[in-house]
Amino acid sequence: MYKLLRNILFLFPTENVHYFSMNALKLICRISFIKNWLGRRCASEDDGKSKELFGLLFRNPIGLGAGFDKNALYLSELDTLGFGFVEIGTVTPLPQPGNEKPRLFRLPKDKALINRMGFNNDGVKTIAERVRKWKAGKSGLIVGGNIGKNKITSNEEAWKDYETCFRELFDCVDYFVVNVSSPNTPALRELQEKVSLRKILATLQTVNQQLSGPGKENPKPILVKIAPDLSWEQIDDVIDLAIEIKLDGLVATNTTISREKLKTENKKIEKIGAGGLSGLPLADRSTAIIRYIGEKTKGKICIIASGGIFTGKDAAEKLDLGASLVQVWTGFIYEGPFIVRKILRGLSVQPQKHTH
Repeated sequence: MYKLLRNILFLFPTENVHYFSMNALKLICRISFIKNWLGRRCASEDDGKSKELFGLLFRNPIGLGAGFDKNALYLSELDTLGFGFVEIGTVTPLPQPGNEKPRLFRLPKDKALINRMGFNNDGVKTIAERVRKWKAGKSGLIVGGNIGKNKITSNEEAWKDYETCFRELFDCVDYFVVNVSSPNTPALRELQEKVSLRKILATLQTVNQQLSGPGKENPKPILVKIAPDLSWEQIDDVIDLAIEIKLDGLVATNTTISREKLKTENKKIEKIGAGGLSGLPLADRSTAIIRYIGEKTKGKICIIASGGIFTGKDAAEKLDLGASLVQVWTGFIYEGPFIVRKILRGLSVQPQKHTH
């Protein structure tokens, strides 16, 4: 049924369909018996999948990556679909429209997407207020805040943007992800270099200590999302810095600028132009990076796996290599609203190697 619906939706512009689908879901979830039915259909039958990490209890290890619910508009609906956690954003201090449309493209032959959204979002103040309001309703869904810099902010001043977002979201998200790896904001990836990244992370850790303490909230877990296009030497730098700054973890990985080994014809790829590629073509590189970080750190750094996860087998592979949690995004588009339950069922029949 979903495949038929997907084939119809795939006839229309990708970004329009994204909002149409999520707004339709929002509408039907207002009818309580449909919402309850959907919740039951999406719920995991296996209660043994909850996991404690960073002092947070994740009801299951399947999350939705940043960029899907940029503005925290669909948290209730994503909660109903059974996700263990959702990462909102990327959030920037000031609202920004992002890049010109069209900026989101499907590659069905590759089970992939290309996006050059450009951190379009409503700005941190509006989004923080939205999350606070939603949190008042009480839910077991863990919400992460993925933070970035505005396009107009220079790299030298970038740390201030990250600090602004961190302070504004501190009381309403459960953990933070520092996004320095999107290919769609000019020169953003340069912030992955050790000196720039140290400045951002050291600032955030200082603020983290200031905002937490007796009678206040606990310090918030801070992770960094890295690009799959980094060299092994650059990944070593990030690992060293993560240990030095006492970072809580890494999200591996963001989208890639590579276009290697795609089944989609070159003419179509060239017509689409720049942007980050996500989905199945990213699976092997993401897995290789997770394996490398896991072996290099002997499990000392927590990893959230992202890139090419569609099935329980895909998730199990990354969990077995040292990831503690996994995130889907492109898989959600191709597999549909029951993806969390499908992956959890798939994990239940996989040999149980993953103990992280």
